[in-house]
Amino acid sequence: MPVFKIHHITKYAYDRPVRESANQIKIYPFNHLGQETISRELSITQDPNINEFQDYFGNKVGWFMVNEPHDSLVIDSKLVVKTSNAMPNPLVVSKVSEWEKLRQSISSDMRLLDLSKPEPLKSQGTIQKMTEELRPFWDAPAMFIQRCSEHIFENFQYTKGITSIETTVDEILEHKSGVCQDFAHVLLEMLRSIGIPARYVSGYICPNKDGVRGAGATHAWVEVWLPSTGWVGIDPTNNVWVSDLHVSLAVGRHFDDCSPVKGTFKGPANQSLSVYVSVGFEDGSTFED
Repeated sequence: MPVFKIHHITKYAYDRPVRESANQIKIYPFNHLGQETISRELSITQDPNINEFQDYFGNKVGWFMVNEPHDSLVIDSKLVVKTSNAMPNPLVVSKVSEWEKLRQSISSDMRLLDLSKPEPLKSQGTIQKMTEELRPFWDAPAMFIQRCSEHIFENFQYTKGITSIETTVDEILEHKSGVCQDFAHVLLEMLRSIGIPARYVSGYICPNKDGVRGAGATHAWVEVWLPSTGWVGIDPTNNVWVSDLHVSLAVGRHFDDCSPVKGTFKGPANQSLSVYVSVGFEDGSTFED
């Protein structure tokens, strides 16, 4: 069971002082089997009072105000998290008969029903063609999910800097390139197009000796709900089922539900954003991004 020390700094700089800002954070480790928070430190400019609550998806959320004029806002999070690969291998336990159990589960659970509905897309026909070619219902759901992940991994180019959080799935499908959040959004639509409940996950992926895309930085992947396992994660950026190298922060229908930091401020200032992430290991080595 590895232990990771994760340091995540988000800094907003303003070209002139702003009068006040209201902010929301989702940088608390998500509570689930296989992930234990050992310690947590959070430091914010002007040390505001943080109101914490749990949202619809089960995420821990913090909300705070910075009331005095300020020309920067720094949110400094330090976590120590222990992980374990506690989930059974979905490829072993998932069977062809699980498709019917999946439909029955969705019909009796409004949250699963919500997460199995695709977003309206101009390129819905493209998504439908992709999934049909990957033979849904031919074998166990987990096998089909893995084929979808593999299709994205092999046919989409991992390229930093060409997309943003505003980039749509239609645009990603057109140029077939992007980063982890883009690939997660494409996989979500592929799975939901045939009724598999799937949710977006934000967090970190911690590097290993083999190297992984997105290592040591904020990362995104997908969790699917299967009767045999419950929620289990798959990472299309690396084409792997989620392991003890993944640390999750928040889940939702898409990125907007999981954004680590969002907010607004009063004043005519322009802002710039910088993010620093480092992952420390038990042997003392550190990976930074």
